Amino acid sequence: MTEQTGVDVDSRIGDHLPASDITLQGVLDALADPVRRTIVRELAESGQQLSCGVFDIDVSVSTRTHHFKVLRQAGIIRQRYEGTVKLNELRRADLDAAVPGLVEAIVGAPESGSRGSR
Repeated sequence: MTEQTGVDVDSRIGDHLPASDITLQGVLDALADPVRRTIVRELAESGQQLSCGVFDIDVSVSTRTHHFKVLRQAGIIRQRYEGTVKLNELRRADLDAAVPGLVEAIVGAPESGSRGSR
């Protein structure tokens, strides 16, 4: 748990963006890819932490890892380990503060091209 944010951040994943550094441009850049929008949509709809392997995306493991890294570094998701499983959580409150209405827009948008191979 960090003193500054009060959030449990796994020390093995050191590149979580502070909430105060989340920008509209960074979020939009990260969400330009339909695979990443699918990840965000599934996290928002589940309302819980999900492991990397449960997402309905048709990409290789290395590509999947890259997509999670982009989302993490943009401040969209928070990742932590539980044993050997990496869990993903949508930073809903941080996103709502930085870019109000964006998560609702993503969840409500039609899925287009979100499952293609990359």
